[in-house]
Amino acid sequence: MIRKLVAAVVILGIAVAAAGWFLSAPDRLPEAVVASLPAGDAGRGEMVFWAGGCASCHAPAGAKGDEKLSLSGGLRLETPFGIFVAPNISSDPKDGIGAWTPAEFADAMLKGTSPDGENYYPAFPYTSYARMTLQDVSDLYAFMTSLPPVSGKAAGHELGFPFNIRRGLGLWKRLYLDSAPVIAEDQLHGDTDLSVLNRGRYLVEGPGHCGECHTPRNVIGGLERNLWLAGAPAAAGEGKVPDITSGDGGLSGWSVADIAYYLETGFTPDYDSVGGEMVSVQENMAKLPASDREAIAAYLKAVPAH
Repeated sequence: MIRKLVAAVVILGIAVAAAGWFLSAPDRLPEAVVASLPAGDAGRGEMVFWAGGCASCHAPAGAKGDEKLSLSGGLRLETPFGIFVAPNISSDPKDGIGAWTPAEFADAMLKGTSPDGENYYPAFPYTSYARMTLQDVSDLYAFMTSLPPVSGKAAGHELGFPFNIRRGLGLWKRLYLDSAPVIAEDQLHGDTDLSVLNRGRYLVEGPGHCGECHTPRNVIGGLERNLWLAGAPAAAGEGKVPDITSGDGGLSGWSVADIAYYLETGFTPDYDSVGGEMVSVQENMAKLPASDREAIAAYLKAVPAH
């Protein structure tokens, strides 16, 4: 009887391990989607680049002007899970992404999977980028591969067990990687034209990845979507990332024009100026068309308060 019980436990353990291995496997785009990837346009891709904030993490610290296009990586993000180091994503074929195919780039952006078939850590905000269109991904690829190559790999991540086990991220991605919008159309309030709100929603929830910092996370690092954009402890360092919903604790006292002006100039309605990590975000947003900043502002005013 004991032998049978032990055997049953062993078989169950093997079955659970096999299921976990299968479910944690890195995912790639279906072949049909890869075959439908459109040709990219570097001109359009530059706008996607600024909306996506690529330079904020991957350019040298304090970079200004054209230095922001030198994507050598190296930024250290100290989090409760360990230290993540932004990699080199320049066009260097050895140390950056210069040898990647468009399909491999799309797998990274939309599925969080590397060219060699490993799960990326969500310090790379692919859980937001997953909402991007194939056209924007292709345009971004065209722009980034046109930038100058920079040699030299960034240092590796500094993570302890169990966070250094990349395979386990496959299970995490099954819980939190979702290409659907966070806020449904019928949840948005206000009288702004729906096409404008949808554009703002796309920019905020997708390439802009605003929720990655402004939304609290649970104990395993998943975003608490029921508190979307309601503010959160700073992931890297002390302090709190502010509430940017339409509620009293957020942007209730700001108009759409106020928010758009802040994104353009860095000045608040009280004539204070942007500070901290938001400086680089604002500088990126200032490069977008005015219509995009207005759409972002309209969406933020339409997001329900918590």
